[in-house]
Formats: sequence, structure tokens, C-alpha cells
Amino acid sequence: MPNRPDRALSGFADTIPLVLENARFTRHRTEKEHRTMTNTTALPQVLHFTDPGLREQIEALPEGTALIGISTTGRAIAVDLDAESPHVLVCTATGGGSTTMLRSLTAQFLHQGAHALVLDPKRISHLWAKSLPTVTHRGNIAGIHDALVHLASELERRLDLEGDLDDVPRLIVAVDEANTTLRHLARYWETFRQKDDPKTSPAIAALEEALWVGRAARIHVIFDGRPQATVLEGAARELFATVILARFTADTWQRLAPMAGPAPKQSPHPGRFHVVQQDTTHETQAVLMTNADVVNWLTDPDDNES
Repeated sequence: MPNRPDRALSGFADTIPLVLENARFTRHRTEKEHRTMTNTTALPQVLHFTDPGLREQIEALPEGTALIGISTTGRAIAVDLDAESPHVLVCTATGGGSTTMLRSLTAQFLHQGAHALVLDPKRISHLWAKSLPTVTHRGNIAGIHDALVHLASELERRLDLEGDLDDVPRLIVAVDEANTTLRHLARYWETFRQKDDPKTSPAIAALEEALWVGRAARIHVIFDGRPQATVLEGAARELFATVILARFTADTWQRLAPMAGPAPKQSPHPGRFHVVQQDTTHETQAVLMTNADVVNWLTDPDDNES
């Protein structure tokens, strides 16, 4: 069992002095105990998984919690899957770091014992996932369609357990390039839909259902994209407790984070995101995990050189 946060996450400043001094590590939650910290030093140019002490602190996180990064005010910002809305929305322009963010968050949950379905329409963005036994990686649109249809069956199976999920691992559904994926799924369905078949792709319907009721089945979606009229329009705030944005337009900000105030000034610094949680914005330097970091960590967890 992981250590409790008040013990395992204190002393972060001592292990990474370039980031924080005399601070306490905290994570985002809704009704769980709250810890804050003060920032007395500048953030590093890169917050790498292999930085001294960072891996150990990540490994000590409670199950269901993953570190996003460190805010410019010195707060450690984390995803909490036990929050009221247990999904994550990542929305960036091209080159904004969304693939890296999906990799980092998914890897941390995998390390805690979760399983994952990684949808990779470019086929090469998440090659790290292809070699891991608890990950299903799908790249071509037919495979993505079939995987999501199977997800609907798995969701129903888990819901039929009526909460008896102690021995059922969390399932992370990481959807990269979601807008492109959804368009291709809709077109794919039209190529063989019969007259009596539903108009909406069953794969898209399965993803929507997982977003609405996934919490009860320990299924969590990391959605890389901007919700559209066909999927999730107007529901982002209700479904996603954490919204992670970079290289966004004012319109995107207004649609996805309107309660957080006007769109903040953006930094061109690589790995810098704006994380919105509980209508509060945190400018955050994200943890960087490379493909090699993830594979080495998950296949040889005792190797501290990864």
C-alpha cells in the first residue's frame, strides 16, 4: 500500500532544491486534506522524471494520484482520480505537449497497478505502450473502433458488479488526437452502417458512456482534444475535474475554463501548461517522461537509473 500523502509527500524540497525549498507536496482533491506550500526558488528549465528525488516522490503517491508538475507559485499539481469528476481533459495546439502529458499521466497510473487502453491514431506517438503487458495499444481506425466497442462491454461488466470492484484494476483510456480520432470513427462507421443500425458510431457512444458513468466502474478517460458538438460539447466542466491547457486561443479558454477568469498570458517555455482545477488556474511546469523512461520504469521498477 502507498504511504499516506502527509508522510510520503513532505520533504519534496529537500530532494529537489532547485524547485522548492521548505515546502510541502500537495495534490488536488475535493474533500480530502489540503496541504499548501510556498515557492522560494525559480522552476528549472525542465522537470525531468530522472531529477534527483522526483521519481521516489512520484512512487510514493497514493493510488489514483498522478503528478502533473510544479506550479510557478510552488504548488505540486496532481490529478486525483477519486475526485468527483474522474477524467482529465488535455487541450493544446500542435506541439503543445499533449502527447507527453498523456504518456506521463498514464505511466504513473500503470505503475500503481492500473491497466490502459491507448488510442494512438498517428500510430507512432505512443510506441512505448506496445511493449507493456497491461496496455492495449491501437493505432488504425478499425482497431480503435473495435477496442472502444469492447470497452462498452467491459463497462457494462464492471457496472454489473455493483461496486464490488476491489479486485478490478483501474482502466485508463488515453485518447490522443481525440478530435481527429472521432471524425475518423464517424466516417468509418458510415462505410458499413446498415439501415437499421444506429446513426451514431457505437465506438463514439462507448466513449461517451465511459465519460458519463466511468467513475462507478473505475474507468477513467484522459481526453486529448477539444470537446465538439458531437461529443461532450458543454459538458467539459461537469466531466473533467482537471483541464490542462497549452497554446490555447481565447475562444478555447472561454469554452473550457470560463469560471477560471480571463485567459492568462501564455509562456512559450516547453512543458509549461495552465492547469485548471476547482475553477483555479495554476501555471505549471510539467513532469517530462520520455518513452525510454516509461518503458524502463514499468518493466524494471527496481532500476533506479531509468
